[in-house]
Amino acid sequence: MKKCFQLFCVMLWHRRQTIKIILAFLGAFSIACGLISVPAFPQFVPSQANPQVLIEQSRKLYDVGQFTEAVTILQQVAELFRAKGDKVGEAIALSNLSVSYKQLGQLETAYSYITASLKLLNNSERATHRYVNKTENSELVLAQILDIQGNLQLELAKAQPALESWKQADNIYHRIGDRIGQIRSQINIAQAQQALGMYRQARITLEQVNQTLATQPDSITKATALRSLGDVLQLIGDLDNSLKLLQQSKDIAENLKSPTEISATLLSLGNTQVALGNRSRTTSDNIIAEKYTPLNCTNKFPSAGAQKFYQQAAQFYEQAAANSTSSLAQVQAQLNHLSVLIQLNKWLEAQNLSAEIKSKLSKTPLSHAAISAQINFAQNLVCFKQATADDVPTWQEIAQYFGVAIEQSKSIDDRRLEAYALGALGGLYLETQNLNQAEEITQKALLLAQEIKAEYIAYLWQWQLGYILKSQGDVRSAIASYTEAVNTLKSLRSDLVALNPDVQFSFRDNVEPVYRQLVDLLLKPLTGGTQGEVNQKNLKQARDVIEALQLSELENFFREACLQAKPQQIDEIVDKTDPTSAVIYPIILPDRLEIILKLPTDSELHNFTTYKPQSEIESNLEKLQQYLREPDRINDVKKLSEQVYNWLIEPLATELEKKQIKTLVFVLDGYLRNVPMAVLYDNKQQKYLIQKYAIAVAPGLQLVESKSLQRGKLYALIGGVSEERQIEGKSFTPLENVNQELQEIKSEVPRSQQLVNQNFTESDLKNRINSVPFSVVHLATHGQFSSNANDTFILTWKELLKAKDFDNLLRLRDSSESSSIELLVLSACQTAAGDRRAALGLAGIAVRAGARSTLATLWSVDDRSTAELMSQFYQELANAQVSKAEALRRAQLTLLANYEIPYFWAPYVLVGNWL
Repeated sequence: MKKCFQLFCVMLWHRRQTIKIILAFLGAFSIACGLISVPAFPQFVPSQANPQVLIEQSRKLYDVGQFTEAVTILQQVAELFRAKGDKVGEAIALSNLSVSYKQLGQLETAYSYITASLKLLNNSERATHRYVNKTENSELVLAQILDIQGNLQLELAKAQPALESWKQADNIYHRIGDRIGQIRSQINIAQAQQALGMYRQARITLEQVNQTLATQPDSITKATALRSLGDVLQLIGDLDNSLKLLQQSKDIAENLKSPTEISATLLSLGNTQVALGNRSRTTSDNIIAEKYTPLNCTNKFPSAGAQKFYQQAAQFYEQAAANSTSSLAQVQAQLNHLSVLIQLNKWLEAQNLSAEIKSKLSKTPLSHAAISAQINFAQNLVCFKQATADDVPTWQEIAQYFGVAIEQSKSIDDRRLEAYALGALGGLYLETQNLNQAEEITQKALLLAQEIKAEYIAYLWQWQLGYILKSQGDVRSAIASYTEAVNTLKSLRSDLVALNPDVQFSFRDNVEPVYRQLVDLLLKPLTGGTQGEVNQKNLKQARDVIEALQLSELENFFREACLQAKPQQIDEIVDKTDPTSAVIYPIILPDRLEIILKLPTDSELHNFTTYKPQSEIESNLEKLQQYLREPDRINDVKKLSEQVYNWLIEPLATELEKKQIKTLVFVLDGYLRNVPMAVLYDNKQQKYLIQKYAIAVAPGLQLVESKSLQRGKLYALIGGVSEERQIEGKSFTPLENVNQELQEIKSEVPRSQQLVNQNFTESDLKNRINSVPFSVVHLATHGQFSSNANDTFILTWKELLKAKDFDNLLRLRDSSESSSIELLVLSACQTAAGDRRAALGLAGIAVRAGARSTLATLWSVDDRSTAELMSQFYQELANAQVSKAEALRRAQLTLLANYEIPYFWAPYVLVGNWL
């Protein structure tokens, strides 16, 4: 059976470009989409033509990509069965028509045929048929048709109906004892669950599939199922396990000498290697938001760590093309290979491969996949030209490729591809500064995408149109267009998380710039105005957009749309609950640092601007983060942190003093998250910020509960690892002061239970948390915060507890307010060195844990100082008149009195509720 992943995984690349994500979304997404056979029976004697022979002819045409010709024959088959009154045979013909129309990109037509097919089967359920035995054969046909229906439903953004279709198919396969059919359905079910944000259920389903596959004998079907499972794991970001399963699939395919399956698995292996390379890039790359549009390419040369993955991917793609028995599959592998070559700046090889692809594309039969390949090729040429500024190909030649794709899409009535190709052509005109033509074509593409309700395409052209309008000086219309794009993205939350195959890197290229460019426009001064003259409507919208970006970023971190933002008014926390606090939103833009300030009881927001290049701001922050980890660099720390203070706090000082502010709550942006705000230095007063204010960090105030800690009822679970450990290839040094730290906390919080070393395991933690309503969970152990969820973990005695597992660990009990964990303390953890967005992992754990507040360290201080600070913190926390932020401040000041060097007292940050 032809498997759909073969036809679309060419698109699962990183930002080379958005098109690959969109075409993956447009392509098939389940593993059951081949033509269904008509069971042969001796009593079948046709009077005119043999439908079985015709179906076999259509299959051969389908397999070589001649879908239009296959449709013609299948329509004849359907008529033959209809004339004979053979409803089951007709249903099979209609389902095969559905599959063929799907490959032509006509999803609505395909869906109408599969609906008609099921209706025929249901009508014939009780009928006796002379060609198809009722029992196992007709049951199998029904299950296969349900598989096809689920596939179409998922592509049409009907995830819940898709889930139901595949569950019905799974039940049938179980009833007739078809284990392989069950495996196929369960993989599909997992994809529907993922699309619905049901991450844990999807995970359980996939684990069960993996266990079942392990017991199956080697076969082509097993190799295919393993590959499909590996592809799904790649989509959800579990890259290491994806690699293992794909390698198993490849080994089986090679042993069975199946070139088709070998090629398909090599292609999938290449995709996973690319995803691993993308993950490596997130630690060092950064975006310049102003320069990004949907057609832009990421041409920054990858780091050495990322290069090795891309080079391995190139080898896999080359091998996939060499093993392929299908010209279209070969082209798809070569297109992915071309993308990698361009990424690695191998221009001559890329040019030679381009010529070969061009020749093959001209001979490829017309289909959805072939048109997708044509657009993909044009996009790669755009990236090649952007990187090299070479005269070959010309922009006109590239435009012709897009134009051919548009006409081909029209000829097979594939409106989704037409909408995408049109918008890409508009982007090409934007690239060549033909703004009027760019606007006209982008408008057409947007209208078509909206007409067919393809929101995942529409947001791209709303974004592109906004950029074009901004370039033309029409700021008001540009803001409107960008606002539409952001609103569309919000409506696509679960789809983007579940179906976007590129983890965080594509999020940063395809989603984040939309938000940032809108904020940039909203915060530009009024025409003819001076600094700070931004109207209140724009200020409030800018703040809301940044809040939405924070939420979207966290969802992308976890790869699921399940974070529950509170509908409460953001301002209420400051105005009513804590009128001595102020909220600061610093936003790093390409040419400046913008600050939005919310003061208590003030109906208007304040705006301050510091004009400094993004590169200068981030270079300063990067050095500051590095020097903070080096105890002997105190003078350098003061110098750099003074500069950040002057940018970030000095402009607000007068307003803060007027309102007698005591607590500063930061909703931090980008690289600012990696630096503790406590260390910012006021050289005029010779004071650190922590000496003037209590400080907290919020990952967006929509994720903060406005409720104070119940001081008289503290009940703590304390635990940690003090001994040296080696787990998952990582070495962890002893933490000599853990026992002392835990003993001092126990003396301050008598109502506590302790788990240390051998007793500090995931299962022990689960059992304790599930049985006792702890208000505080204090974990003194190694841990790391990273921009990647798989690299964010807490060390237990036996395993690394990953960020995604915190949901299972800390939310086991009743989720009512009375049983929520008030405070999670992560002592001895640290942000991953060199990762510009590492503190995203801290925010992620803080939110995922379900705790109202999280106290953590940005770097590990394996010293007596940690025990001292924690002891003082819990002493202060016992005072009902002291907020958590103030308790931390007092504990840090105590430490500052004993240890002047920021290395010892500065790494502690409070995330979430500060009350």
